[in-house]
Amino acid sequence: MSTLQRSRPTKVAMAVRPYRPFLSELLSFGFVGFVGTVITIGGANLLRAWLGGSPVTSVVIPTLVSTGTSYLANRYWTFRHRDSDGSGREFAIFLTLNGIGMLIQVLCTGFVYYTLHLHGGIAYNLSLLAGLGLGSWFRYWSYRKWVFTPTTA
Repeated sequence: MSTLQRSRPTKVAMAVRPYRPFLSELLSFGFVGFVGTVITIGGANLLRAWLGGSPVTSVVIPTLVSTGTSYLANRYWTFRHRDSDGSGREFAIFLTLNGIGMLIQVLCTGFVYYTLHLHGGIAYNLSLLAGLGLGSWFRYWSYRKWVFTPTTA
């Protein structure tokens, strides 16, 4: 060992290592979520403003497109190190949980539009962001728990 190199204390090195896979997974999930957010918000605004779609339908259609993109990116990138039985069970659970996440988004958008009667573009986009934030929290938690399970030894 060179006198110029400093060794890292063992306790610090051991304490940092368990968090690295989690942080990597969280950052990857965040990037996939960012792409899904761009798809959802861009598509929702396109459908609502340019094509005259209803605020709820305008959220559902791009969210379905985002769902397919997110599944592929999460399965083959974010959670690639986790088990997959390849039976379709994983995808079915993913769709179910994503449906709940989409329901959270739709409820936020519908509440702002129909209950609060805020029909402007800013209110619409803020409700989209709130719904996406709450839905994303639910999705990350549920994907880790039920879809992309840890590998077994």
